[in-house]
Amino acid sequence: MANGSERRLVGVYNANGGLVGELSYVIGKIRGTAHCGLCDITHGKRPVYRAEWKEMVKRLPLPLETVHLNEADAPTARLLESEQAPFIALIDGENDRVLINAQELDDCGGDSEVLFALLSQRLAG
Repeated sequence: MANGSERRLVGVYNANGGLVGELSYVIGKIRGTAHCGLCDITHGKRPVYRAEWKEMVKRLPLPLETVHLNEADAPTARLLESEQAPFIALIDGENDRVLINAQELDDCGGDSEVLFALLSQRLAG
């Protein structure tokens, strides 16, 4: 792998982090102007990670971290140039790519088990 990077998964929220970013998202969610399928899966209506999300992440063959738009590292930021958040990407330093796009996250209906099945399938293929 290039530059000694390790294979990992990155989930990118469709929101900025920090107090202002989080508040903007919450207001947008209430108004119906902001949506993030990954947030629905990881948090639902709670401000903390769902227990089922934490359990799913433990079962994955690669580490998975979640980041906000303004927290993306360089490889993830490059993917954001051509892909709309939210998404889950495989970062390996050679062929970084989106594995699950925004529509597919929405299609999971907030269910981490549905996401786990899809993610397992994409990683195997």
